[in-house]
Amino acid sequence: MKSQLTLKKAFITLLFVAIGAAVFAQGTGKISGTVADKKTGETLIGAAVKIVGTTKAVGTDVDGKYILTGLADGKYTLEITYITYSTKRITDVEVKANATTTLNIVMEETSQTLNQIVVTASFKQESVNSLYAQQKNSAVISDGISSDQIKKSPDKNTSEALRRVSGATIQDNKFVVVRGLSDRYNSASLDNSTLPSTEPNRKAFSFDIVPSNLVDKITISKTATPDLPADFAGGAVQITTKDIPDQNFLSFGLGYSYNSQSTFKDFLATSKNALNYLGFDDGSKQLADNFPTRAKIVAGLTPAKNIAALKSLPNSLSIKNAPALPGQNYQFNIGRVKHFENNNRLGALFSLTYRNSQTINEDVNRSFYVYNYRDNQYRFSTNLGALANFAYSFGKNKISFKNIYNRSYDDNYMERTGINLGSTTVNKFYAYDVMQKSLLKSTLEGDHQIGEGNSKLKWTVAFSNILNNQPNQLKINYAKAIAAQNDPNVPYQANITSLGKENTRLFTDLNENIYSGDVNYSTPFQLFKSTTNLKIGLGSQYRERTFLARFLGMELNSNDADQQARIRALPVDQIFSPSLIQSGVYKLSEIGTPADNYNATSLTNYGYAMLDQKIGKKSRVVYGVRVENYNVKLNTTKQLVDDTQLDVLPSVNYTYSLTPKSNLRVSYYRTLARPEFRELAPFSFYDYELLANQGGNSNLKRTAIDNADLRFETYPNAGEIFSVSLFYKHFTNAIESYRYDVISTPDISYFNTAKATTYGVELEARKNLSFIDETPFLKNTTAYVNFSLIKSEVKNPDDQNYIDKTRPMVGQSPYVVNAGLQHSTLANKLNFNLLYNRIGRRIIQASGINFPSTWEAPRNVIDFQAGYKVMKTKGEFKLNVGDILSERNTVYFDYNKNKKYDANGGDETIMSFKPGTNVSLSFTYSF
Repeated sequence: MKSQLTLKKAFITLLFVAIGAAVFAQGTGKISGTVADKKTGETLIGAAVKIVGTTKAVGTDVDGKYILTGLADGKYTLEITYITYSTKRITDVEVKANATTTLNIVMEETSQTLNQIVVTASFKQESVNSLYAQQKNSAVISDGISSDQIKKSPDKNTSEALRRVSGATIQDNKFVVVRGLSDRYNSASLDNSTLPSTEPNRKAFSFDIVPSNLVDKITISKTATPDLPADFAGGAVQITTKDIPDQNFLSFGLGYSYNSQSTFKDFLATSKNALNYLGFDDGSKQLADNFPTRAKIVAGLTPAKNIAALKSLPNSLSIKNAPALPGQNYQFNIGRVKHFENNNRLGALFSLTYRNSQTINEDVNRSFYVYNYRDNQYRFSTNLGALANFAYSFGKNKISFKNIYNRSYDDNYMERTGINLGSTTVNKFYAYDVMQKSLLKSTLEGDHQIGEGNSKLKWTVAFSNILNNQPNQLKINYAKAIAAQNDPNVPYQANITSLGKENTRLFTDLNENIYSGDVNYSTPFQLFKSTTNLKIGLGSQYRERTFLARFLGMELNSNDADQQARIRALPVDQIFSPSLIQSGVYKLSEIGTPADNYNATSLTNYGYAMLDQKIGKKSRVVYGVRVENYNVKLNTTKQLVDDTQLDVLPSVNYTYSLTPKSNLRVSYYRTLARPEFRELAPFSFYDYELLANQGGNSNLKRTAIDNADLRFETYPNAGEIFSVSLFYKHFTNAIESYRYDVISTPDISYFNTAKATTYGVELEARKNLSFIDETPFLKNTTAYVNFSLIKSEVKNPDDQNYIDKTRPMVGQSPYVVNAGLQHSTLANKLNFNLLYNRIGRRIIQASGINFPSTWEAPRNVIDFQAGYKVMKTKGEFKLNVGDILSERNTVYFDYNKNKKYDANGGDETIMSFKPGTNVSLSFTYSF
């Protein structure tokens, strides 16, 4: 009894302590931000930030960040001091309970004898000054978006946020296009280390896997400096995730979406289990561990082993019909920060995301050459993601450990009907296709101040793993003569008497590991009476990939013609039934060769040196050189590739400050585009959507690109911009995809074009509409547009008699338009965004010998987004309406050469479908 009483007292005491702590916490707030050089944007380590009239003061850490905690409600004056810089005082810094006031500060250098000058500014003035500095201070021509801007938008993931960056276009809601160049000419990095491609058959990264609310900033560099990876031509997308939050938080979100082409309509699919909804195959579609090897199958199996192997294959082909459910997404985030003495901080961020959708593409038109097909496609997609970031900032040091994991599961089912004039048959084609992919990336990085100045040592070690697994991609075609098309007494017959890549089961496994490390040192010094920053660095990246593929199938093994006809007429869900397999009428066959498998490695070692130099009061030049040594090896049954290249890559970026609000920039830099492993690998498979075999070319060379840019930019007011850019790019050995069409089933592969040029003009404007009228509505409305006009020209190689002798580059759009309107009201509680995008027609595959280049027609895309904050802004409802016009996606042959899609004027349609409008409603709440 006594122990129970003691326990009760302890509980009550603990409860009162907790309540008291909560009450105390409600009365305190924080001020946090960064301190940076006004002219260069370089953050300042060890700047003293104190509250005037108190003893409360902190120093900025190795990232130039500071945080003042335990502040009561009210307005404060901050004083910031740093050696050789003018002292700054900032007034009217308002603090509210349980909130963090963000104040970024810029400091101006002065002479030693004048360093007692005190500059005074208000909170509002300093916020404007800081934004100007961020806009103007990039060493390169770049555009980006900060976490504060992301907070004000309804964007859920990074791909949605990227749509707001000038010159960037998002394709398929996840792949980025910069300056109209295809995604293979762009690069991506996350937390200072290069991101691998998430796609098995192209060089591209799926940006929708990174939650936007955990992003600190996104920058797209359109010109290069020596410390940037050299493997890009359009843009280098750099994503930095948060590590130490300003305050503890916990948030969750849920959302549901409706697609006008899919939701609640008949959805055909194989049966699903709980693991499929979590992004995993349960193993039922994989080859058995004891499945016969290729050598044993070719040598011949005994009847018993043949039947046992056939039985072990995944043969459940039954299709269920149920209404497509609305798309759903869920997100959970938590952030924790612990403050210690001496301004030391420990922070952690965790995020879990889940998405599921069921998409229908009906009446997909594929009518060209000898084909006249209509496809109905059904895709079940699940995406599971997790992020875990940890960081400890202590003294002059900071250690971060950042991790991201993403897993996707796509289960596709397709039914095709139509005529093939080449075989004079009418067909019913079925495809079952599962693809599961995962990405794991871990980065450990350290930042250290060296000495008492602003010298820094930074190092990064990273590991990535990519898995792509395609189990049992099964394709089967039923056909009958065109003459019997309308005769119900003539059945369709399945093509199961022989094996080809069009009617096999494909099993593939890809496993890639990437190891990388980087160390750099930067230090300021005086040169010609101006501050100059020297940065040198070394790094290495090692990639290793293993790819395995098998083409398997069942061949009807019967000499009885009547039995053959009866079996071949069975429906697809009965044709491989256990009873038929047990009867011995099927033979296991394999048409693949050991050369379908490959392993590849690459090793990149690099070093660079660069100077960031001020010349007088208005000029700044960032120049240097990067040296990369690259070796790639690719082996099948023999070594096909062993290539080493040493590249010296100079760059220079000059900025002249015409006025406090305007810059003139001139840049020259050399970059590269290296062949991906998949582009080099000879492995070829039948792509039933492209109606072609797709493979690589082991003779590909790396592309060298010389780039030049000229840009004028002005910032009329904070958050506004007007800029005009001219750019020129010269490609040597450009890597492009083309269609080799001298055979009935064409081959899509890659080749080098000796020379290619791209040049253009880019216009960007972002302006608040208050210049029209000083009404509250227009004051809260911002319009923006960026427009690129681009010309490119390629001369096709001379090894074949290609139809097009000269043409635009593959994937290069002649123009790109992004425009939008943003409006906020009700004290920023209600936000509206209207977005418009259009890209000019572009080549998907270069011309062959019999057919011209394939073009993707332009389409207008309009998106609408609205967000409304509730519950004292802790909760927010978001409405997104994507692709309001839902114009058709079309790929075609431009036979009449009128530079537009004209189905009635002689052009042939390779592919055309309507994606539908997507409407989603979500709710998020933060504690």
